[in-house]
Amino acid sequence: MSDRDFDDSEADSLSDTSRMMPRLPPYNMEDQLLPMERRSTCGCWAWTLLVVALNSVVFLLNLLLLAAIFAVVLLPTIVVIYFGFQCHSRVLHSTAYYCKTILDDNSSSALIILGFVIMSPLIVLGMALYCSLVRRLRLFMCFQPCARAVYKGVKWQWYEEGGVCGCTKAWNMQVKAWV
Repeated sequence: MSDRDFDDSEADSLSDTSRMMPRLPPYNMEDQLLPMERRSTCGCWAWTLLVVALNSVVFLLNLLLLAAIFAVVLLPTIVVIYFGFQCHSRVLHSTAYYCKTILDDNSSSALIILGFVIMSPLIVLGMALYCSLVRRLRLFMCFQPCARAVYKGVKWQWYEEGGVCGCTKAWNMQVKAWV
């Protein structure tokens, strides 16, 4: 059997689905199937600055949310470690009333150890809270691709979802996550 006969028999055994496109074309006529029109150089730079500014604001919002959640969740650990270091004689050795009457070096060491031990579960709890809040608010959907700056007529993702980042739609959905 020659190589050509083998290729023909192999092509006959393939199904029609192997030649299909990876995904179906959009049914909406507003979605562009034809190549999009490129912006001018000045327009491209202006839109690039706008997209970068928007993505920077979204990044800072995510960072601020992360810092606020971790500040609240890790507050017990911060307080315990602070009092442990403040009252230990080899570290700060404060002259505060509670350091002289309640906390000695052994209890200060115990507070330091306790603070670092409870830090790990609280970090996991803080990360779970942050991830569930970001998922519910769909904050990562607010990042826009740079194709917005290059081509005309590209829709903003938040416009298609029905609000800024689809947050209004997200409040109606129930999100469950196992941690």
